[in-house]
Amino acid sequence: MKSVGEMSQGELAAYIDTHLREHGIQVVLSGGACVAIYSENKYISKDLDFIARFALDHKRVEAAMQEIGFHRQDRYYHHPGTSFYVEFMSGPPSVGEDPIGEILELDMSTGMLRIISPTDAVKDRLAAFYHWGDRQSLEQALLVALSKSIDLQRVKEWSDREGKGAEFEEFRRRLQS
Repeated sequence: MKSVGEMSQGELAAYIDTHLREHGIQVVLSGGACVAIYSENKYISKDLDFIARFALDHKRVEAAMQEIGFHRQDRYYHHPGTSFYVEFMSGPPSVGEDPIGEILELDMSTGMLRIISPTDAVKDRLAAFYHWGDRQSLEQALLVALSKSIDLQRVKEWSDREGKGAEFEEFRRRLQS
């Protein structure tokens, strides 16, 4: 197996996910790392954001992460062999008020990675655009939507429930141009 320092972001995420699952800890990858994976690194993210599928026992997570060389500093886990850092958030996984619709499994050389779907990755990035005006997140949503097949109708319906129909139309116009 590759060393942690030789692993791509996706391989490292799969390695961590598989190790945690062996310890009964179920997580799913979300955030910017999903954008990087789905866009084949057209976007670069330095972090891995995992959301607990169920309850998150931080002591168990910390013990499992230490077994593979990660040490906690504030809310992040760092490994001396990589510049990627890891964060864990309480679940269940959701975007706004909506639960994550689909969790995909990507088989990688370092293990199995559970990751939110491209559609939910777009919604996740659009949430930051909608609620904080983060235009970089809009660009990330576009990267995913242009790289992978998404359910645009689900994104529209979610956007409407979030009260962000006008902002969705900006996304749709940019996507179609």
